[in-house]
Amino acid sequence: MNLPNKLTLMRVVMVPFFVFFLLADMGKTGDWIALVLFCAASFTDYLDGHIARKYHLVTNFGKFMDPLADKLLVGSAAICLIQLGRIPAWVVVILIGREFVISGFRLIAAEKGTVIAASYWGKTKTVCQMVMTICLILHLEMGAWHMLEQVLIYASTILTIVSLVDYIVKNKDVLKDVD
Repeated sequence: MNLPNKLTLMRVVMVPFFVFFLLADMGKTGDWIALVLFCAASFTDYLDGHIARKYHLVTNFGKFMDPLADKLLVGSAAICLIQLGRIPAWVVVILIGREFVISGFRLIAAEKGTVIAASYWGKTKTVCQMVMTICLILHLEMGAWHMLEQVLIYASTILTIVSLVDYIVKNKDVLKDVD
């Protein structure tokens, strides 16, 4: 197994620890540990892709597991943040729903031998969601911070919808002749 795939697996293994510390009744200590784990896991997402492309280590395992690991990390964080009262459930339904739709599109495209690459909107959405998640984990008790959290929640939701529409419009041909 190559290094990018090991980094992807490491991200998956970090998720339960991240969830534990975020939800554990440890006050800000748990939040800080969860924040470090989330940031480290997010960095492995950047790092595994960079290494895989630079050194031509792209594998089918990586193509499958990398997006799955990302969805697991961000989805787990979003669900935990509902429980902590930091993000509305309807927002998380939109965020996770988009991931299911895009995964379905990619599965259908793969059966037809087509690869659907990440778009500018999808990458921007991911960065915004990561920043939003970091801010919501920190959850500083300041009025300006709360305002920033709200702006990031709505920006992430809008980017999620825009990136979904972008994927559907650009890849609508994938759905032709689907049985």
